[in-house]
Amino acid sequence: MGDTGQTPDFVTLSVISPTLEAAVAASHRTDTRDLHRKSHTINTASEQEAQKPKPIPPKRKFRPRKAALKLTPKAVDQLRQLLNQPEPKLIKVGVRNRGCSGLAYHLEYVDKPAAFDEEVEQDGVKVVIDSKALFSIIGSEMDWIEDKLNERFIFRNPNIKEECGCGESFMV
Repeated sequence: MGDTGQTPDFVTLSVISPTLEAAVAASHRTDTRDLHRKSHTINTASEQEAQKPKPIPPKRKFRPRKAALKLTPKAVDQLRQLLNQPEPKLIKVGVRNRGCSGLAYHLEYVDKPAAFDEEVEQDGVKVVIDSKALFSIIGSEMDWIEDKLNERFIFRNPNIKEECGCGESFMV
C-alpha cells in the first residue's frame, strides 16, 4: 500500500479512542434497556387489553320482511273461495309475454311451489309467486274488483314503467 504510491480503496481504523468506545458501549446498553422497558410496557398493555371483556356488538334489528305481494281483504276472500275445493291446490301468480306492452299477469292452479318460487301467506291464504316473475311483481298489491260487467283480480304494481291503453299488459 505505502510502496506503490496508490491511495487505498478503503481504510480500516483499528484504533478507536477509549472515550468514543465507552460512549458507544454506554449508548448501546441504554438503548437495549429502553427497548426492554418499552417492550415490557407494550406487552403489559396488550395483556391488559386482552383481559378486558370484548365489547358486545349491537344486535341486528330484524325488520319484518315485506311480503313480495300484498293481498287486499277482498282478494283474500276471493282466493279463499277459489282454494276451498275438494282437492286443495295453490294459486300461482306469474307473468307471461303477451299484449302490446310486453307482460300480462297469469294465474294458475299448482299442486306445489317450484324450487325457487316465493310463497306469500296472508290471513290464512297462501299464494305462490313464480320465481321468474318475482322482480316484475315484487311490492305489488293484488285486489279483487267487481263491476257491472265483470269480476277480476287486479294488480297495483309500483314497478310498472309503461302500460297499454286497455290495462291488460305492462312493462317494467
